[in-house]
Amino acid sequence: MAQADFAYQPANDAGTALAVSIFADSAMLREQMRDDAADAGLLVRECGAVAELLDAEVRPLGEVVLLDCPEVRPADVAALVRLDERAARSGAHLVISTSAARLEDVFACCERSAPQILVDPNHGERIVALGNVLARIPNLRLRELSGDDRITLLRLTEQVGEIAARLERMGAPGLSDEGGAFRFASPAPDWHGPKDGERRLIRSPRPPLPDPRLVRQIIRQRRLRSKFFDGELFADPAWDILLDLTAARAEHARVSVTSLCIASGVPPTTALRWIGQMTSAGLLERVEDESDRRRAFIALSEKAADAMARYFAELGKAAAAAI
Repeated sequence: MAQADFAYQPANDAGTALAVSIFADSAMLREQMRDDAADAGLLVRECGAVAELLDAEVRPLGEVVLLDCPEVRPADVAALVRLDERAARSGAHLVISTSAARLEDVFACCERSAPQILVDPNHGERIVALGNVLARIPNLRLRELSGDDRITLLRLTEQVGEIAARLERMGAPGLSDEGGAFRFASPAPDWHGPKDGERRLIRSPRPPLPDPRLVRQIIRQRRLRSKFFDGELFADPAWDILLDLTAARAEHARVSVTSLCIASGVPPTTALRWIGQMTSAGLLERVEDESDRRRAFIALSEKAADAMARYFAELGKAAAAAI
């Protein structure tokens, strides 16, 4: 992934600054977000309270939308759903900050626009989210920020690139990161040779998922390490997410986004970034609650379930051969 250019320069090479819409009920936070957007060379189109999203007069959104919604009241739910639909139609980049207590509500309301969701963020995390948006836009360069903010943005770019590269390897048959802490590629499946002149290869049926008790035991063993070592030393959120969802699928249980963030072993905002990337890579899928549209869950995709089943089957073969 190419590194973003953070040199001081006009916000857009074409000479037209991107517009940003800011919505927050806290006047102090609105001003801080306005300053951050201006420092990045964005043009602030509007800056107001969350309720303004429900105004009868529908005004155009900016290309970037920053929303702070720590509480989700009934009116806020309507505002979020409307904003999600408008952002999806217009292609606007949406960044929503909320509280841990309201993460489920926000996640359920944002089905179409794939926003960045921040949980109880500090100022630095908001800067990182804004930088992440701008780094994805072609021919766009940030104005000079403070030294600390600039370093943070560079690290964010590296982190997102690392996530994308690892997930790409996860989805590519036969590839794995054998040299690092991650080995995500599923074991090579059994293939039957040509039969009766056929040249088509036939893949063996998918083995059953492992006993969820075994998966839960592995999860407990992984968490035990943090009792004796710094937990960040073993941070492996993608694998922890896959393990938790594998156990849940075998148990016929549904997993909320909050629960999955906890299972990942990393801060919620980081976990949400991983969940978003893994969903884009086709490993996870969003499942709506048919009985309550205000809730949504995360599940393994069929591709990921197949890979996890074959992985554990291969482990079982290796264990049997070692006896």
